[in-house]
Amino acid sequence: MNFRSKTLLVTLSMVCGLALAHHLDPENIDKRTAPVGKVYKVGDKVPDVTASTGSNEKAARSGETIVNTFCAGCHASGAAGAPKIGNKADWAPRVAKGKDTLVKHALQGFNAMPPKGLCMDCSDDEIKAAVSYLLKQVQ
Repeated sequence: MNFRSKTLLVTLSMVCGLALAHHLDPENIDKRTAPVGKVYKVGDKVPDVTASTGSNEKAARSGETIVNTFCAGCHASGAAGAPKIGNKADWAPRVAKGKDTLVKHALQGFNAMPPKGLCMDCSDDEIKAAVSYLLKQVQ
């Protein structure tokens, strides 16, 4: 074994030893294995808790945000026959069908357009807001 190999072996051993020492440190073990909850048996006094409702719920996004994030990929360029944003001629036959029909098509998909325009986490209200935003662009 040459000097370079021995040096590499000693260095590697030291690094592994330090990592193992840190891993086996009782304080680190306590942190990694600390309980994350409590178990109560029948008859135990259970503290009153309330569920958090605000932190997990997302705020509704605007129609403009939905359009710019999810719809513009096709509607900005007219891909696959999509009516271009702000182009009155493209939108005229669709506007004639009525807003309710446009919302239905946006929610369920129509021709080349997938349901919700691939915004699977959009609420129905957000899709309606996006349709309203698109219609405002051609009024």
